[in-house]
Amino acid sequence: MLEEVGLFYSVHAVNIGKQEQFDPEFLKISPNSKIPAIVDPEGPSGRLSVFESGAILIYLAEKTGKLLAPSGPQRYKALEWLPWQIGGVGPMFGQLGFFAIRSQEKSELAIKRFTDECERLIGVMDRRLGENEYLAGADYPIADVASYPWVLSGTAFLAPALGPVFKRCPSVNRWLAAVGAREAVKRGMAAPKT
Repeated sequence: MLEEVGLFYSVHAVNIGKQEQFDPEFLKISPNSKIPAIVDPEGPSGRLSVFESGAILIYLAEKTGKLLAPSGPQRYKALEWLPWQIGGVGPMFGQLGFFAIRSQEKSELAIKRFTDECERLIGVMDRRLGENEYLAGADYPIADVASYPWVLSGTAFLAPALGPVFKRCPSVNRWLAAVGAREAVKRGMAAPKT
């Protein structure tokens, strides 16, 4: 998002493997001890910290006037699809990753439950993208910014569980290629990591 809107930023990696998300200084920025979080030294009334992906995306869109229409149907479509990612794709893909990939103890019931729900969500997305270039319509909005890394993980990290699903979803694959080809997305995905 920061690359798309052209704001200067510096990355401060938080190593969750070392539990750095529980450091008192980080908790001042993100009380939920989750990443991402931002600190804007030039907030509306000075320094402002914002946590939670959706809030960060809305904040940056409204600050810059980019990737979220100021009013009307385009705005509300983007604001429909952003919570769809936050409440559906993110948690379901995350749970599938834990149960199917990371956990040494495999729970077939949990794997089936989360695989089925991820497949359903990818199907919803494929139908939507069969009718629209992006999730909210013709323009690239914050909903796509939020969705791209998660959906991309379905083709890589989650490929053992979801690989076959993507073979049946040409519109999602078209969208992945189009979003992944954006120069700002390339730069953002290459941002320093721990």
